[in-house]
Amino acid sequence: MVFAQESGQQLPIALDSMGYNPDQEKVSRPQGYHTYHWLQTAYGEGIIHFDNKKITLAEGSGILLMPGIPHGYESLSSEVWCTYYLTFSGTSARHILDSLAMNSNLLYRWENESPLRHMLKEMLDRHDASSDMFNLGESTDAYRFLLTLNKYGQLHNNTAISRNVDKLQPLLKWMDSHYGDPEVGLYDLAAQLDVSGRYLNSLFLQTFGLSPYAYFVRLRIRKSKELLVTQPALTVKAISQRVGFRDVSHFVATFRKQSAITPEQFRKLH
Repeated sequence: MVFAQESGQQLPIALDSMGYNPDQEKVSRPQGYHTYHWLQTAYGEGIIHFDNKKITLAEGSGILLMPGIPHGYESLSSEVWCTYYLTFSGTSARHILDSLAMNSNLLYRWENESPLRHMLKEMLDRHDASSDMFNLGESTDAYRFLLTLNKYGQLHNNTAISRNVDKLQPLLKWMDSHYGDPEVGLYDLAAQLDVSGRYLNSLFLQTFGLSPYAYFVRLRIRKSKELLVTQPALTVKAISQRVGFRDVSHFVATFRKQSAITPEQFRKLH
């Protein structure tokens, strides 16, 4: 965690804290946080509660909360949830957010190729290597982050997403127990909710920014990561079969596309 120095409080954007949590614990803040609070998922999935909503934070998504908003968050399942966070205030923070139309609680998603994916990590690396005692670099970085978020983040309507997640919940649970079946297709997914494939596709795109099958593939890759870490005796081929891939080379290519490393590299890393 990185805390802003006292002298940084007169800056237009003053960094309060910034960091990476490799195993995010459950957090409850009935009084909210005293500054603006950004939270994003680096790995795994979490769920955040605020304004009587429950919003899933998957990889490639994050949320900006206004000061004083009661909230809580926790891992969505038993797997590890890794997060980046950034909190900030400053003399011009409210004016800057107003000018960017970012002056309410907002959920964002982005593509893997977006600079948002690694931006906070790069900011932390720069801080570790910096001798900037007055946090001018961190203030500049925080402002640049907000501009990048505004440019590359795909803004989603929280109320609509909350309703959509409720509609999709039975299917999401079904996916969680059928990801190992290689025969599952779009028709099977739509049949679980008794809707057309076209409507289901629209619902998923609005909620997750992904097609239903792309979401299902990501679920399979996430499950494969759990097996790679918890079942070291299983071969990559055996894991690919357990998570619904007929062909191990297709599994490796998909894993690498989504994670930027191979399954074997991921296993060594963890």
